[in-house]
Amino acid sequence: MIAIDRGASGPVLRVLIVDDSRAMRGILRRMLSTLGFHVTEASNGREAFDRLLAGEPADLVLVDWNMPELNGYDFIVAVRSDPMFNRLRLMMVTTETEMPQVTRALAAGADEYVMKPFTPDVISGKLALLGLVPALP
Repeated sequence: MIAIDRGASGPVLRVLIVDDSRAMRGILRRMLSTLGFHVTEASNGREAFDRLLAGEPADLVLVDWNMPELNGYDFIVAVRSDPMFNRLRLMMVTTETEMPQVTRALAAGADEYVMKPFTPDVISGKLALLGLVPALP
């Protein structure tokens, strides 16, 4: 369910930011908007999953681990259990820094993992690894 708008300046990739922290969503929104992404937000995994099921287009989801209603890990498991979302890219952006948590998230289907705090270069680097932005020089 990759959704790319074909605007005058080329394809616009859509990213959904899922985090219960409004401040963190704002930080990520500014970073991704600067990179040319169309950004939407959800405050928990349940809201995000429901929106995807309702057909909201997304190419990438940045998801926090620790959230109410449906945490990020369970969100990834739910998304990966639905073949409709096979091509959707998932990146954990979380304070969970223990290697077993990283391994667990990647095994569940996360494409990348970013530990908070992070810099814009870290986010750009992960997006480049996913082939969504040009690699940094």
